[in-house]
Amino acid sequence: MSQTGPATKKQRMDVKTIGTHNGTFHCDEALAVFLLRQTDAYKDASLKRTRDPAVLDGCDIVVDVGAIYDESKRRFDHHQRGFTEVFGHGFSTKLSSAGLIYKHFGKEVVVSAAGLEPSDKKVDTLWLKMYKEFIEALDAIDNGISQYSSQEQPKYRNRTDLSSRVGWLNPRWNESTESEKVDALFLKASQLTGGEFLGRLDYYANAWLPARNLVLAGLSSRQNIDASGKIILFEQFAPWKEHLFELEAEQGVSEDELPFYVLYPDETGGNWRIQAVPVSPESFDSRKALPEQWRGVRDDELSKVSGVDGCIFVHASGFIGGNKTKEGALNLAKMALKM
Repeated sequence: MSQTGPATKKQRMDVKTIGTHNGTFHCDEALAVFLLRQTDAYKDASLKRTRDPAVLDGCDIVVDVGAIYDESKRRFDHHQRGFTEVFGHGFSTKLSSAGLIYKHFGKEVVVSAAGLEPSDKKVDTLWLKMYKEFIEALDAIDNGISQYSSQEQPKYRNRTDLSSRVGWLNPRWNESTESEKVDALFLKASQLTGGEFLGRLDYYANAWLPARNLVLAGLSSRQNIDASGKIILFEQFAPWKEHLFELEAEQGVSEDELPFYVLYPDETGGNWRIQAVPVSPESFDSRKALPEQWRGVRDDELSKVSGVDGCIFVHASGFIGGNKTKEGALNLAKMALKM
């Protein structure tokens, strides 16, 4: 006798259900549902969009509705009076349902999406990085937390962020709000947020982290380039500024040991660059700009002024310069330290 009927019925009974509210949807619960569906427990879960307490009570997990936050009961709402949960680890923004789900399930998502072992130290690094760069802004926007003082007037409007783009997917005020249509649009929003989340995670796992390793190696071996420890040399180009400041802080590099110049090959021209390290990642001021007498000078004239062959340019502000060879760029750096 065929077992198809009973087996199929059992499979249906085993399918878990995610509950969230119906009506107008937002970025936080759209992403929360997507993240849950990346976990082993909820990868095949069905979805109920409702505000009916009886229906929500029958769901295996509920996000962004119900006025309860209780991990043991699998209830993850943030709208109730007295809710003050934050991500921790130095972050103080109140969580939305996206942040709540990411706080409790994010590491599993990172492990699965990045193909890592749970014990890999990179999991924590990526988990925190994704909160800082992706999730926290969604939490803040959903909770009405401004980036700046309300006394300041914005110079322009931005309606292209992820939260805004999810908002635009809702039916217009003069369109049908029939539940099946809105539910379909919600799934579209969930895929939008999830696709961007996974894309960003892929970048951090496969481009940002490898760059961090290169910067760490350069920072650790800088005394081999120059005994002063003020020059870092990379044999290949990689984004370095953000990593350098974070690694300096993590390693407790003292102020008098901070590097001044970073050398690296040009991305496309086959030449070499010397760049002064800024005082902060976003600053235009340098720890030690290239010498004033080199600034704004180019080519043979610069080689004559500096005494170093193969010079290409030094920017008028002294934050960056170029030479045709690694040896030339290194000589410029060593000379600049003494000037």
